[in-house]
Amino acid sequence: MGNSQKVLCIHPDDSMLVALSDLQAGEVVNWEGDSILISTPVKGKHKFARRTFAAGELLSLYGVTVGRATQTIRRGEAVTTDNLEHYAPEVELGDSKPYHWTPPSVTQFDGATFPGVARADGRVGTANYWLVFPLVFCENRNVEHMRNALEGPLGYSSNDLASLTLSLLGAEMEEAKPVVRPFPNVDGVRIITHAGGCGGTRADARSLCKILAAYADHPNVAGVTVFSLGCQNAQVKMFEEELAKQNPKFDKPLLVYEQQKWESEQAMMKAVVRDTLEQLKSANKVVRTPAPLSHLKIGVKCGASDGFSGLSANPAMGLVSDMVVALGGSSILAEFPELCGDDDKRRFLGMMRDFEARAAAVGSHLAENPSPGNIRDGLITDAMKSAGAAKKGGNSPIVAVLDYGDRTEKPGLALLCTPGGDVESVSGIVASGANVVLFSTGLGTPTGNPIVPVLKISSNSRVANKLADLIDFDCGPVIDGAPLPQVAGKLFDMVVATAGGQYQTKADRLEQYDFIFWKRDISL
Repeated sequence: MGNSQKVLCIHPDDSMLVALSDLQAGEVVNWEGDSILISTPVKGKHKFARRTFAAGELLSLYGVTVGRATQTIRRGEAVTTDNLEHYAPEVELGDSKPYHWTPPSVTQFDGATFPGVARADGRVGTANYWLVFPLVFCENRNVEHMRNALEGPLGYSSNDLASLTLSLLGAEMEEAKPVVRPFPNVDGVRIITHAGGCGGTRADARSLCKILAAYADHPNVAGVTVFSLGCQNAQVKMFEEELAKQNPKFDKPLLVYEQQKWESEQAMMKAVVRDTLEQLKSANKVVRTPAPLSHLKIGVKCGASDGFSGLSANPAMGLVSDMVVALGGSSILAEFPELCGDDDKRRFLGMMRDFEARAAAVGSHLAENPSPGNIRDGLITDAMKSAGAAKKGGNSPIVAVLDYGDRTEKPGLALLCTPGGDVESVSGIVASGANVVLFSTGLGTPTGNPIVPVLKISSNSRVANKLADLIDFDCGPVIDGAPLPQVAGKLFDMVVATAGGQYQTKADRLEQYDFIFWKRDISL
């Protein structure tokens, strides 16, 4: 595509063309010799029909079916929620042709390394954090006290609005002196709070323990401080059982405090701070060492997407995913509601149908996934959103299908069952072992994670410029005609720099550390 091009055809068999900028009724556009009269206004990022479609006909985009006409759609007319509804064909389990994949050339990276955090079991992290979390929401306050006790005094927090408040009140303050970090090899003390652990089903309590165990065992974590009340569903024993399943040889420092066993909260908190500081001395002994790029484990996610996400940011991430797999690394593709695809077959379909059944049980449907922002910016059906979202997984063959909280065990591309929600999905991706997350967005989002860097990648330059404090990388040049492989190559370089601690993501600079686990059941 070029700078003067007004429209784009993604796939030669598509029923629609994409408007790269606003088109007015009466305007004539051309695509490869075909002149089309625009019959209704078409907003940039939205689509219009290449021919006239009768009610009931199926329309395609990205070469796949993405909707069904609910009324006649004229040639040159904008395709909207008024004339198109979600439609995705049933996935067949029959024999399919063998899939042949030609990996991208990665010879230029022969012998390349990144400064990684090597753990005793051979896994490599991209950071060295001490992690603090509760097993139940009742302990969130004590966890927040730990944030106040450790982050500022140890030099890990710079987001201080208190001084602004005092200055607005007219108070004179001395300029705060930067804290010299006493544990320079510890990248931070990271805090998780959540709304689970009690009041719901035992299944949700175990699911929470499974995710928290995965975070404790993650190679980015040096050790853990855990708070428990004592009477909740998510018992310490349940957490320890899930930790043993996660890693029978778990050997990191694990500090557990059950409040109902202490005579006072103050006594417990003093012990927690004292013990944690003592363990931080050991965590500080870890130093980064060169690690092969095969230790990269990326997760790919999209959120606050727009009509350009599937044209620029997601395909660029897909190329990066293919490069990581070609180097012997791993890539994790999540968001089952946005993957109306067919792979790893029975396990994948079983999870999808269970997901659909759960949605139906509460009077909903996966087709309701697109948000008002998605629809406003050109993603009007779930199938349309899905087709573009799948691009971020690249073209490498799928080697595993994982349930929420399962760890990817082998190199290659894995499908992970998560909901489409940004934070629930990223929380699951990290639990599966990703050590860098790539997150595309067309509208902008601040999403981050407590223990893994999240790179925010924009589909268009307008958002990258407007929300520069949130966006790490701009794929907008692809829309303007820059070669996709060139843009993807620069993105891959940023991934390696992030993994090595040489680039700090915008989310980490803003101290945006989000965590929500996927609660699948009801509260009791």
